[in-house]
Amino acid sequence: MNRRDFLALGAASALTAIAAPAVHAQQKKFAGVTLRINGYGGTYDKALIEGVAKPLEASTGLKVEYIPSSPAADIAKLLSNKSNPHIDLLMADSPLIPQCIRGDILESFGASDAPNLSRVLPGFREFGDYGAPFSVASIVPVYNADTVKPPLTSFTDLARPDLKGKVSTMPATGYTGWLVLLALAEGNGGSLANMEPAFKVIAAAKDNIIATPPSSVAQLQAFTQGEAQAGTLWDGRAYEARKSGTPMQTVVAREGIYAVTSYTNIVRGCRNKEAALAYINHLLSDEGMLSVPKALRYGPTTDVALGDLARDILINSRERAALKRPIDWKAFMEQGPALGERMTKELRS
Repeated sequence: MNRRDFLALGAASALTAIAAPAVHAQQKKFAGVTLRINGYGGTYDKALIEGVAKPLEASTGLKVEYIPSSPAADIAKLLSNKSNPHIDLLMADSPLIPQCIRGDILESFGASDAPNLSRVLPGFREFGDYGAPFSVASIVPVYNADTVKPPLTSFTDLARPDLKGKVSTMPATGYTGWLVLLALAEGNGGSLANMEPAFKVIAAAKDNIIATPPSSVAQLQAFTQGEAQAGTLWDGRAYEARKSGTPMQTVVAREGIYAVTSYTNIVRGCRNKEAALAYINHLLSDEGMLSVPKALRYGPTTDVALGDLARDILINSRERAALKRPIDWKAFMEQGPALGERMTKELRS
């Protein structure tokens, strides 16, 4: 090899070495793409960042920006500005999804678009081809094992005479309180079309109920500070109470499990639908699916193996998942405000 050939080969090798990082970067499919999604805030968003956003960025280059907000506020904003959506993905609970579908602000997709959708358990994808269900939060009867005996077994037990002045339950101003009413109705021979059995129980429990705190944080405090000894609470918040030292027991109620499912939806007008589908597919992978159960002990929606987490999670198996009550969310939300007004009237009478 002469000097000229040697220099040419050396230059080519140097160019290859310089180009290698650039070629590697180009291999990341979504490098340079950023998706915006509304966040729930705090620990919830941190869990999704660690379990979904960071691994996805490492493997594909996709960046995800979480913007803490209220789902209801984000939905209102999307409905009023359809041509220029402020987010690409929308997280919202099942009671809010019918409004989104009716307002035509969501894109539909199926398992051919995001293969991990095929792992979702029966009963969790409630709206056809809209939304990816990724977390389930249940409203359950709870009680302090040190001060309440015998144990609670149902929502209806909130009216037990021995619980006078000891009960905290969900407020009548939102769907959490309306879900408690639905459980009371269906557990006593009623239905969404016949809620009278629920109001009979509320009337009987009136002297027991000392608080209907406006937020889940305030509800948790009512139990951990000893203000309340029994009532209703989110299953993940009940875990927090136990973790802090309060002997708060979660009840798998005889009426069944009344839960809301959190969905991630693709917003119509999303800047990159392919990237949004990649986010959803990773969200439903084992790594993504375990992020919320690990942090908050809310249940998964797929067949993911929970391991040691299972003992702290209410919906921890196919058998438990089958106890989740089906709900017509559209009819439920249309009727909800009237139910709340009636509950408030019963408690004040």
